[in-house]
Amino acid sequence: MSAAYMQNRSSVLIVGTGGHAKVVIELFRADQTYQIAGLIDLDPASRSLLDVPVIGTDSDLPRLRAGGIDKAFVAIGDNKTRLEIGHKLEQLGFEIVNAISPAAVISPTTRLGHGIAIMAGVIINADTSIGNYAIINTRASIDHDGFIGAGAHIAPGVTLAGNVTIGALAFLGVGTHVIPTLSIGEGAIVGAGSCVVRSIPPRALARGVPARVVSIDDAPA
Repeated sequence: MSAAYMQNRSSVLIVGTGGHAKVVIELFRADQTYQIAGLIDLDPASRSLLDVPVIGTDSDLPRLRAGGIDKAFVAIGDNKTRLEIGHKLEQLGFEIVNAISPAAVISPTTRLGHGIAIMAGVIINADTSIGNYAIINTRASIDHDGFIGAGAHIAPGVTLAGNVTIGALAFLGVGTHVIPTLSIGEGAIVGAGSCVVRSIPPRALARGVPARVVSIDDAPA
């Protein structure tokens, strides 16, 4: 790849410095659509992550946007926090981009929002929609006509059959399997290794084989 191309790539600001941010850094490096301008961290004492420097805290975002950095990505694992920070960045005028591994297989009929992380080994089949700020983690598989809501996290090795709907802010733990046509409600959590054979209501905690609801959070979302 030419030096001229590398210099002309758009810069993206990454918010977050945890383990998820490490993966996102490597997604951008592998894809090479964007160069990384730097990281944002709540701790001003932080210095770098995988040789990417921390260049400010949340309070520096308006200054960085005014200085010409117009693209950003939220690399934070917590679903609610990721969504909230993403909305703040949008209000500040940042364009929220996607971080997609070149080792993912994505149907050309997939509809992607923004702020989405798609890791290596992911397979997304025909007519699936992925909402803003979703995470589709390593080797997850989503079959045809799926729907993943905003801020949801599909953990490594999850398998979703056709016509499965995942609500906003839901979390499916590592290795979860979901049979066709079911829905996982908004904010629901499904424990690792579960096999879902019945739909899960919003804000429920479910786990097991087959997955059973063990509690429901009745607090306002």
